[in-house]
This record gives sequence, structure tokens and C-alpha cells, in this order.
Amino acid sequence: MSLILSIDQGTTGSTALIIDRKSLKLLAKANYEYPQIYPKNSWVEHDLNDIWHSIEKAVESAIELAKCDKNNISLIGITNQRETTTAFSNSGKPLHNAIVWQDRRTESYCLNLSTKGHTETIRKKTGLPIDAYFSGSKINWLLNNSSEVKIHANKNDIKFGTIDTFLLYKLTSGKSYFTDTTNASRTMLMNLTSGNWDDELLGLFGINKNQLPEIKESFSNFGTTNNLNFLPDGIPITCILGDQQAALFGQNCIHEGQSKCTYGTGAFMLLNTGNKLIYSDHGLLTTVAYSHKNKIHYALEGSTYIAGAAVQWLRDALGFFPKSAEIENMARKASLELDKNESLLFLPFFTGLGSPYWVSNAKAAILGLTRDTSKTNLSLACLEGIALSINDLILAFQQDFKNK
Repeated sequence: MSLILSIDQGTTGSTALIIDRKSLKLLAKANYEYPQIYPKNSWVEHDLNDIWHSIEKAVESAIELAKCDKNNISLIGITNQRETTTAFSNSGKPLHNAIVWQDRRTESYCLNLSTKGHTETIRKKTGLPIDAYFSGSKINWLLNNSSEVKIHANKNDIKFGTIDTFLLYKLTSGKSYFTDTTNASRTMLMNLTSGNWDDELLGLFGINKNQLPEIKESFSNFGTTNNLNFLPDGIPITCILGDQQAALFGQNCIHEGQSKCTYGTGAFMLLNTGNKLIYSDHGLLTTVAYSHKNKIHYALEGSTYIAGAAVQWLRDALGFFPKSAEIENMARKASLELDKNESLLFLPFFTGLGSPYWVSNAKAAILGLTRDTSKTNLSLACLEGIALSINDLILAFQQDFKNK
């Protein structure tokens, strides 16, 4: 039996799937969570060793659950949390914790870029607003604030990349240093038209092109596994897609005009625009859907930073329930007394406000509390707050296309 190994490296955990290559039947799935690190207010980091260990555990468990021979794995695909930024040495050693896409430490730097008049240039070249969400400002921060990064940069012993690049480097024992266009399009450093790193933007952010991976098409020969203790050598890695683009593809939205909205840590709505590079007038992002056979396929995206993470906050920080899935039963109980939720509003902006408003310093809030507000009421309000955020995205898409 020929098998596919799919690796999904997410914000809170890593998942491995074993799939029958012929029938595409899912044979096994395993997930391992890892710790979130919050060094300061609005800072979010991941230990890259934690991430790598979670990949090892997930793959080993999936193989065991599938009761399959790992030598029958014929190819590997990778999808990953986007924008999260890594720095590692030529040997693959992490030089700093990964700076997560939710992290807001570069807000003032991004504001300074906007004040200096770079907003329109960056938007036209990258399809993105100037925001701490994206990777370029995170790399700049690492170069200027991490002593370990500075030392290795001076020795030309440093590599930057999004999570896909780090995983690929580790899977191939340093033989492959690549990224794909979907991930590169989230850095504020790639020119959307050419699909290459943009020299003007690299100069603006103070980044050396030699410190960045080569950009390849989403469906490419990215190299083969090498010298791993949990997989045999020689398995080709044939696809890399950022998580939301992978979800777009996975929902079969491969043609122009098709769209999806998926929910995880955040919630993201993407519309496939084919080979048309469309800029939004209402706060949406222009990004790459995928690239294949020398063609870049584009998408418009609405990004809501917090969705499942708000449920996780109720679970972990407030102890409302032991498992996230239990929020549904609590919300159903609250729906029997909707009058108690009439004035209750949950604003899930824990890491700023993304599309379509782009208010980087926005904070989460709960409004309309009364003495009889209960955990069930707050659970329902949390889900309603997520839904209202998605509604804002839908309205932005409608406004962009009502005259088209």
C-alpha cells in the first residue's frame, strides 16, 4: 500500500495524517499540543524544539495508529501556521523562540513605517497592510534585538523562515532551504507579481536576501527526508502550502470565484480570484492561493485573529470547562434565556483587530455584564463574538464586489 504523510503544524499543536494514496482514505490522525509562551504583554512565542518534538510524536503516533509500515510512505505534504517567524543556524539549531503571527511587539516599528509613507508601496507590492502580523517586521526585530541572532548573522551562520522552512530544513537534515509562494506572500517581502523576494522591500526592512530561503512553487520537489529517527531516508516532500491556502485547496476551491471560511485558532475567509491580482477597497488582503506550472493563482482574504483561541481562553484562563467542545452545551443552555444575552457583547480581540479594520492595538473586552451573567451566558457571547467578526469579513467581501 502506497501512503501519503500529511503534516499540519498549527498554532497550538501539530497533526500528522496517514492517507491511502490510491483511495485518499484517511487511515490515521494524531495530534500533539505544545506550550504557548507569553514573555510580555502582547508577545507570543513558540519554542522550536517543542514544535519539532510535537512533529516527531504526531508522526510516530499516526504510523502506529494506522498499523502501517513507514517504508510505504511515498510522499509528504506540509501545511503550517503562517507568518510565524523562525531564526536558526546552518546546523538547524534554533537561535530564538519563534515569534508567532499573533505577536504584537513590532507595532511601533510598523507605525513608523506607515508614518514615513511606505503604506501604499508595500500594499501594491505585497497586497498587505503594514502590520505586526506579518513576518518582515519580526525578522527585523530579531536582527536588532536578539543577541544570539546578531552573533550568528555576523558570522553568516543564520537562516530565517516561516515554520514550513524550518520543518523542511529539519526533515532534510539541512539539505533543503526553501519556502513556497503562499508562505512567502505573508512576509511583506515578496513581490506578488514576480513571486520573488523584492529588493526594495528587503532594503526597507534591513534584511539580506542570502538569509532567506529560495521561493518555490507550492507543488514542487522540495527535497527528501534524511537522517531522521522516525522516518526512513528518501521520502520526497512534494507540496507546501500555508494553512489557510491549504484549507482553500482542501475545500476544493481551486477555481476562480470559489471561497471558504475555516475556523481554528483564528478564522479566515479566502476567495480564489484565479490569475487576477485584485486589491481590496475594504480592508481585505491580496495573497497567493497557490502556484503551479509557472502560474500564480491569487486570493482575497479576510483574517480574524481569534476564533477557537477565545474558546481556549475560557477553557484555560477562566476554567469554564475542561474540553473546548463543551462550550456548545453551555451556549445551548444560555439560548433558553436569550434576554440575559441581549446586552452582552464579547469582543475577542486578544491580539489586535485584523480584517477589515486593522486596529493593531485593539484589546479584547466583555461589555454589558450584570449580576446574573453566568458562564453559560459568556460562552454564548463568545461564540456570538466570533460570528460577528466573520460577518464583518462577509460584508467587506460584499462591498468589494457589489459593483463588479
